[in-house]
Amino acid sequence: MEIEFTYILLIISIIVSLLASLFVRIVFKKYDKIGVSSCLLAQDAAEQILNENGIYDVTIRRAAGDLTDNYSPADNTLNLSESTYGNSSISAVAVAAHECGHAIQKNEGYKPLELRTLSVPMASLGSKAYYPIILLGIILGTEPLINIGILLFSFIVIFQLITLPVEFDASHRALKILSNSNILDNTEMKGARLVLTAAALTYVAAAATSVLQLIRLLALSNRRN
Repeated sequence: MEIEFTYILLIISIIVSLLASLFVRIVFKKYDKIGVSSCLLAQDAAEQILNENGIYDVTIRRAAGDLTDNYSPADNTLNLSESTYGNSSISAVAVAAHECGHAIQKNEGYKPLELRTLSVPMASLGSKAYYPIILLGIILGTEPLINIGILLFSFIVIFQLITLPVEFDASHRALKILSNSNILDNTEMKGARLVLTAAALTYVAAAATSVLQLIRLLALSNRRN
């Protein structure tokens, strides 16, 4: 029964991740075909939002890849993916505004963002080391090594959970700013809200998948014991 239970968790986590990824791509693709009435490019909308919030020291860059948009607190850069930079679609502007939300969080000293930034090294260590250590523990039959691997994986789970309020808050800020700045009209705001909701679901799916995987690892370790 325990073996079947762990496989069920694995299958559920895979399905959740695939569905979230598929949904966000469908929504992004739909609203990527609709240009905003203000005709602002994503990077110009981002610059306007930052300036309106008294932020002038953030560098806006083009980043390689698709849907790889991010804000880096470490070097204070707002990185817009190739599908966003130079694009004036609802999807592109909404994503740019979301990343601006993170820059505003840093400027205001938003505590969950600071906590997530502090947890990045541990999460990075966990993602690189947990699997080799667990595998080595299984090969050697050493339970302490397996437990260390599970502990390292828990760092990833903690990071994913901390990320949720940070991302939700950034989207909330983005929608409020887009509306108040009249960058998008009411009809376009509906599309932007759907785009950012779809994006948020990917973080929810990532957190849920990590939690399910942690439960699976704990169940397998308990079965070995």
